[in-house]
Amino acid sequence: MNTAELETLRDAAMTLPEQERAKLASDLVASLDGPNETEVAQAWDIEVCRRINEIEKGDAHLLDVSEVLARARARLEN
Repeated sequence: MNTAELETLRDAAMTLPEQERAKLASDLVASLDGPNETEVAQAWDIEVCRRINEIEKGDAHLLDVSEVLARARARLEN
């Protein structure tokens, strides 16, 4: 879309009633935010199930919290 078309679109949007402009603005901003929360929640559900399956199958290498903290401290010191 070129600048003239964008200006025409903006001018048309500005003639909308306030409530409709607010809805349009909200939709435009939301489109910049990436996936909606439902999609993110679904992705996390899939990931959690995948990790649980790995643990139950014995395929995951689990670490004790003290080992995790020791590794994190060592990385921060370096």
